[in-house]
Amino acid sequence: MRVLGLTGGIGMGKSTTAALLKRAGMRVFDADAAVAALQAPHGAALPAIGRLVPGSVHDGVLDRAVLRQAALSDPVVMRGLEGIIHPLVRRARQRFLARARRDGCRCVVLDVPLLFETGTDRICDRVVVVSAPASIQRQRVLRRGRMTPAQIDAVIARQMPDAERRRRADVIIETGLSRHETVRQVRRLLYALREGRPVAWAAARGKPA
Repeated sequence: MRVLGLTGGIGMGKSTTAALLKRAGMRVFDADAAVAALQAPHGAALPAIGRLVPGSVHDGVLDRAVLRQAALSDPVVMRGLEGIIHPLVRRARQRFLARARRDGCRCVVLDVPLLFETGTDRICDRVVVVSAPASIQRQRVLRRGRMTPAQIDAVIARQMPDAERRRRADVIIETGLSRHETVRQVRRLLYALREGRPVAWAAARGKPA
């Protein structure tokens, strides 16, 4: 079974790319969805989060604004939160891979924002990085209306630089051009996977590496 890693910074279009792969029949592990489940009402991570950030959990429900503010303003809290969440997500990912192998899947996708940072790229056969110009990235995140410009800057600054992700990628999906162009690149990736061809190129450049 081939394991394809999918990653990209906030607002880069990773979720759109993952949705296109899933719609095409690929089985996708969504790390963000796994985190959301852990932080849902009475989720498995909430007792430890409540101890880490007093006042962030009330009656089994997470106050996301309180947690976000604490994590962005204090690196110690951020490291503590990662120490709670990452092992639980890793177990969920292992269960996903085990099920996929039992089901005889030929290829699966690990959609993980912190793919390189957590070392998850080491278990991937190839890594796809989704990328867009910084101005488009910021516009997309601002349109969501969930974070202030200062919070967006803090998140971007904490993430691996886009240039470093691109340097380490086997495939780059450029999402800053148009949806049609993004779809074209994803289809090219799917074709290579289905035909058993080498998956190692900068997709937007349109030629093998």
